[in-house]
Amino acid sequence: VQLQASGGGLVQAGGSLRLSCTASGGTFANRDVAWFRQAPGKEHEFVAAIRWSGGNTYYANSVKGRFTISGDNAKNTVYLQMNSLKPEDSAVYYCAGLKVRGPGFVCGADEYEYWGQGTQVTVSS
Repeated sequence: VQLQASGGGLVQAGGSLRLSCTASGGTFANRDVAWFRQAPGKEHEFVAAIRWSGGNTYYANSVKGRFTISGDNAKNTVYLQMNSLKPEDSAVYYCAGLKVRGPGFVCGADEYEYWGQGTQVTVSS
């Protein structure tokens, strides 16, 4: 499965962006799909995840209430709607996937099996 991420850009603080992650060569069936972000000089940070079968979601505390992860089965695409953006949300955002391992969500980047290319999000103050 290959992932294609898109939708990043430059936005003012308080603004919104929607990121997309589309799968090709396969589907998200029986998989969790997550968004991570990486700021310069920092490790990958978990942002949000969705279980494709059932639609359960999980968010990092830093984005809860501002970001929404969702999936479109017909388009084989996962979205990350980002509202009330802050300068500290600036980073390269990546989508990643792995086969479902259990009832909980995996938040460690090293555990994910395949990754899309990053898309830059810059929030100006």
